[in-house]
Amino acid sequence: MNTVLILIIGVPLIEIYLFIKIGSQIGAFNTVLLILLTAVVGVAYARYEGFNTLKAGMRQLIKNELPIYELISGATLAFAALLLIFPGFATDFIGVLLVVPFSRKIILNRFVKKTNYKKKIDENYIDGDYEDLSDDNDKKI
Repeated sequence: MNTVLILIIGVPLIEIYLFIKIGSQIGAFNTVLLILLTAVVGVAYARYEGFNTLKAGMRQLIKNELPIYELISGATLAFAALLLIFPGFATDFIGVLLVVPFSRKIILNRFVKKTNYKKKIDENYIDGDYEDLSDDNDKKI
């Protein structure tokens, strides 16, 4: 089966199961409040981490380096915020894992190969100076 189809069917089933199990333990009203609380707190923390990632990216640009990790981390934070907005405990758990810097680094290191991008940039151009040798008097017509 297609992976997307499995996710479309599987994620809501897992969320419904968790709603029933947790709701039977803490009550329906508390379950709804917990879902709303995780959404609000999670998105606020994702925003905070997003600004930290933006600052780190700007530092990389000032050093004349490509902020590759910061770009990937920013996209991961946007995805995590989306997961935190969706109601559910499983999506909130994955979203929190992606928002926390320590676990985000572990997850990203498993999926992204580290490459020395600065070395590739340095090999693609030649640095040099130029001097204009034309004389203004030669341009008279």
